[in-house]
Parts: sequence; structure tokens; C-alpha cells
Amino acid sequence: MTEMKFRTLILAAAAATAFAAPAMAQTANTWEAPRKGDWLVTGRVTDVFSGADNAIVTAAGADSGLHVDVGDSVMPTLGFTYFLTDHFAVEAILGTTRHEIRAQGAGTDVAVHETWVLPPVVTLQYRPLSGGRVSPYVGAGINYMLFYSGDDKNGFTVDLDDGFGYALQAGADIGIQGPWSVNVDVKKVWFNTDADVNNGALRSDVDLDPWVVSVGVSRKF
Repeated sequence: MTEMKFRTLILAAAAATAFAAPAMAQTANTWEAPRKGDWLVTGRVTDVFSGADNAIVTAAGADSGLHVDVGDSVMPTLGFTYFLTDHFAVEAILGTTRHEIRAQGAGTDVAVHETWVLPPVVTLQYRPLSGGRVSPYVGAGINYMLFYSGDDKNGFTVDLDDGFGYALQAGADIGIQGPWSVNVDVKKVWFNTDADVNNGALRSDVDLDPWVVSVGVSRKF
């Protein structure tokens, strides 16, 4: 399955969940929504994709005619959610993704760098329903982008700055049976990094601002 097809599938599932949640919450169920003191541990398949296309400029600030392209990455991730009350929870996600960075322009499309990214995100969630088969939520929080194991390409050297960003989140847990539920989750992360190419001969102020879109299975403890 291509990343585009996978992303479309996840977004379709998220949309279907959003529309179906009010009706499903009315139905009889064998799953009880998490309450204060409960944990949800969630295994997900996650697509991380960025629309970054910022200009690459020279050290003097002149436009090089090139722009940044950041590749997508589909990877497994883990989420850990603790319920502070019946309606408020804290979630932390763990996972790492690998992305290719390219320089693109008129007649140019060249790989300059590949890097692994460790982007832990911590959010405070609000869950309006404390019963029923569906537990929708919205959340807000912070993330930290850590770039590691970078691999320069085609004679270029690239340095990326780590740093903090912030995130918004929406999703739902849909009860299956017993402690098990299906999870659909969408996060938007805002993060900016300075990219130095060839020791500063070229540079770019990159708005990565990735979407983090996931489907998975949760277990309540």
C-alpha cells in the first residue's frame, strides 16, 4: 500500500468516526469508557507527513531558486494515556520516523539528506463522554523534535536544529469488547527548524509543521 493510499484510508476512517460517534454512543455496548485512574496503551500505525516547501537561500540571503521537500514516513508508534479525571487525560506518544530531504527547483530534484526524527508529543486531552461505546477527544500540548543518525547525500552536508513545538489533537477510541478499543487519532504539530547546507553556504528556515495521522488498537488497564 502506498503512503498516499494509507493516508487516505486513515483520514477516511477519522471522518467516518467523527460522523458516527454520536450515533454509536447511544448503542448498547460491552465496553466501558475509561474513567479516572485508568490507563490506555495504544499501538498505532502512523503516517507523518509535512508540506514544507520553504525557500533555500544563500548565506547572503539571496534566493537560490530551490526549495525544501520533506518526504513522508509510515511507522509504528505507541501511545500511553492516563486519566486524571473521567473527562481529562494526559497522553504521551513514542515513536521514530525517517525522512528524506530534497532540494527542488526548475530542472532540479536532488536528495540532500536523510534523517531519523524522534518527535515525542505530550498532550492534555478533554473527553466529553464518560460512558458509551465511543470516547472522542480533543487535546493540546507540546513536542520536541530530535534529529539523529543523519545521512548526507550527493556531496551535501546538512545540519538541522532540534527544538520544541506545539500540537493540537483530535481522535476517538471506539469500544470493541472487554478492555479493547480501536483508536483513530490526528495531530497537527507546529515546528520550525533552521537547516544549514554545506556549512552555511546555503540555508533554509523550514516550517516542518507535520500532520501525524494514526489508526491503532488500545487496551485499557
